[in-house]
Amino acid sequence: MDDEGQALDAGVTGPAGARDAVADLRRIAFLLERAHESTYRVRAFRAAAAALRGRDAEELARRHAAGTLTDLRGVGEVTARCVGESLTGEEPVYLRRLEDAVARADATGIPLAEAAVRLRDALRGDCHSHTDASDGGSPLAEMAETAIALGHEYLVVTDHSPRLTVANGLSADRLRRQLADVAELNDRIAATGSGFRVLTGIEVDILDDGALDQSEDLLAELDLVVASVHSKLRMPRAEMTERMLTAVANPHVDVLGHCTGRMVTGRRARPESEFDANAVFEACAGYGVAVEINSRPERLDPPKRLLRLAVEAGCEFTIDTDAHAPGQLDWLDNGCARAVACGVEPDRIRNTRDVAGLLGTTRA
Repeated sequence: MDDEGQALDAGVTGPAGARDAVADLRRIAFLLERAHESTYRVRAFRAAAAALRGRDAEELARRHAAGTLTDLRGVGEVTARCVGESLTGEEPVYLRRLEDAVARADATGIPLAEAAVRLRDALRGDCHSHTDASDGGSPLAEMAETAIALGHEYLVVTDHSPRLTVANGLSADRLRRQLADVAELNDRIAATGSGFRVLTGIEVDILDDGALDQSEDLLAELDLVVASVHSKLRMPRAEMTERMLTAVANPHVDVLGHCTGRMVTGRRARPESEFDANAVFEACAGYGVAVEINSRPERLDPPKRLLRLAVEAGCEFTIDTDAHAPGQLDWLDNGCARAVACGVEPDRIRNTRDVAGLLGTTRA
């Protein structure tokens, strides 16, 4: 065991059978560093370990029972939950997920970076892309040409839906015209013998009540539907949860797009939406809706802790670029690295499948 498996000085143990909470927090911090997680997350666990070190175990047990661990400076809700699990003798769920990812990597004997390259090579297409029909920067044909050059077998075009006016979302009539354009382009591509195919789709907005921003009949005509929240991202947790659950239950939804809506870089940086992730991911698994691993550098959504939760819930996934320009179609590496770090097996990633295999998972 490495140094982080043991506390360097007095830790915290509770009654018989309890775990050393400080050692567990330090181990989590070490594994987060090992997985190249964000520095602020690592610091949170190290700060909590420092706050608890040398404290009386009985005091901490009382605080855990009273729900006042977070009154201690340096202890937040997530770290308090881990401490509570340690004090009751359980391996913290957060730690178990990290250890499981390490065990899977060690079992294969393949370094994470190499495993990510292998996963990228296994991807056959991209399920989320935009053209200049909505807020992308290039026409349909140019996006397809770039996807072919990258070795894709297919590209799903998922321009925005009408109520997202800031993104020039497609009305029903404009979407129907795009379907005709896709059919015409596919005929031209077929004549080249490349085997590549453009698939029809939409990134449909999830409205405040969970309804979808496009007619049911038109959604049923599409090859793949990505559903995403773009508005009222600070909606209260219970309402956002219900909103997402309603959308996931819709039989036309195939993929839940960038589920937290966060932006981690740039002028548009914003925090995650709050929702019951356990409930949403369980619904995705139950209804057969894939959770998108969004590869855009400013999104990288879901965060790794939620991605691990989705793995544990039994979800399937897509790794997508959410490209708005041809060069962005080469961002899949970002999502592959995150998938490997969080223990997502390739056979649970839908765009490792060919066109027939991908379309066999759609619900409409």
